[in-house]
Parts: sequence; structure tokens; C-alpha cells
Amino acid sequence: MKKIGHFKNPASRERYFEAYETAMALCPTPNAVHDVTTRFGTTRVYRFGQGDAPPIVLLPAISGTSACWAPLLPALAARHPVYTVDTLGEPGASVQTAPLTDTADEVSWLDEVLERLELTGIHLVGGSAGGWHATNYAIHRPDRLASVTLLEATSVTAGYAKAFLWYGLPAAVLNRDWLWRRFMRWAAGEDVLDRPAVRLILAGIQAFKASGIPPQTCPADDDLRSIRVPMLAVFGKLAVVQDSAAAAARLQGLLPHAEVELWPASGHGLYLDESDVDRITTRVLSFVHQPSSGGRLPR
Repeated sequence: MKKIGHFKNPASRERYFEAYETAMALCPTPNAVHDVTTRFGTTRVYRFGQGDAPPIVLLPAISGTSACWAPLLPALAARHPVYTVDTLGEPGASVQTAPLTDTADEVSWLDEVLERLELTGIHLVGGSAGGWHATNYAIHRPDRLASVTLLEATSVTAGYAKAFLWYGLPAAVLNRDWLWRRFMRWAAGEDVLDRPAVRLILAGIQAFKASGIPPQTCPADDDLRSIRVPMLAVFGKLAVVQDSAAAAARLQGLLPHAEVELWPASGHGLYLDESDVDRITTRVLSFVHQPSSGGRLPR
């Protein structure tokens, strides 16, 4: 049997979904819950809000799940139907049945999800690693999109910082709460470990064995230059996950038409920090409502 992502054992799965339900309880009540069948497995998608405004689709960080978007959902869903996706091959309510062997498979998986939900004219928003998925989708499947927004996207124009990887290694290997608390305090600039969305990420690291997914590597420069979908990219200068100032400058150089912003007082968790939530939702909504976000830019 080919390797695919899976929970380590039934007890780990049970503990994980206790944390999942706790974190999801902070979201508004969804208007619909979909388990979308694809060639690679079943993908959990929640819909919040109604109406015929163009849909907003949210792609989470690694292990983040739909729960990580709880702070943004009330404002976004008041104006648009909003769909949140539990990334296939990672912990969450999606169930992988076949490996995703490369970036093309990742793009095909997401395209199948959006096609089966009959979504077009999409405003695609990706946070952290979700921004990597959103970027690759914009490169390879632009016709379904009205715009793309990247919130501290990783592995797009910069790799992970060495300090981030080395600092996280002891916590990952020894797996002690005090080490994770120290790491999260350093990474986020404050003690965030007891937040349900962060606890859920940690529960996923502890309970789930990711397999059958490709490594996330930066797209080629020519691929990035080919993007014609209107793009907003917001980076936090205080982020330690990557050199966000360099990532922002490189993206602006490759995509002069993109709106690239470096927020000097923000870190990597732009959509998790209470101080940034109102600013993020206001900025995202103003971007998706501007005329240039109605389709691809001319060549």
C-alpha cells in the first residue's frame, strides 16, 4: 500500500479531534459542511455566509485547518460566502487515500475540490503554507480565479529561516510542552500555546504522520512572472519563520503589478493576532472589491 497521511493510532486520533472540536467551536456555525471526493481523497470544506457575492476560499497554514480562520470569518462571511479547506494530506477532517506526488498533483487536488463545489470567480486567500498552494494554483489554474491574497506566504519567494528550523528542532524531537511554549513564544513574540488554534496545530504534530505529500519548494521565477491574476501579498517584518522583508522585495520584483505590503509591527501570524485581525479583514475586503480584482490582468 502506498504511504499516505494518517493518524498514528486510534487514541491519538481521538485526542486530536477533541482539540479540533474545541478550536472549531470558535468559528461561527457553518452554513454547510462538505466532504468533497477527489482522486486523492475526501476533502472537508466548510461554508460560512450566504448570498451570490463572489466566493472567498481560505487555505490554511500547515496543520492549521479551517479552525485557524476563526478570527476573520465573521467579517468576511458578512459580505461573501466563505469556504474554508482542511488541506489534504495534513491533520484535519480531510482523509487522504492516494499520494500527492508533486506540485501538479497538489494543484489538481485543489482544482477538483473547487470544481465539484462549482466555484468560479474565486478570491483565493492563503495563509503561510496556504499561500504556497494559492500561488501554485494561480500559476497553473488561473481561469477559476478573480484574485489571490497571500498572508505571510511561505516557500513562495523565500525559504524557511535556519534559525526557525534549528529552534524548532528540539521541540519537535523531545516533544515537551515547555519546549513548545518556549518555541511558540519566540516565534510569535508572545505566549500563544494555550490558544485553541495553536493547540490544534500542536495536536496535529503529535498525532498525525504526514506522508504522500511533496516538499514545498519555491516556484521558478518564470512561473511566478507568469501570474496575471490580481494579487495582494502581505508580509510581517517581525516574522522569524522567513526573511519576510526579502520575500516581499523579491515578489515585488518578479510581479510589479502585485500589491505587496510589509507591515513593520506584525509577525508571521497576521490572521491570528488580535491586533491585526481588523486590519487584515479590512485590507482583504478592500482588495477583493476593487475593480482590478475582477479578473486576470492583460499581458
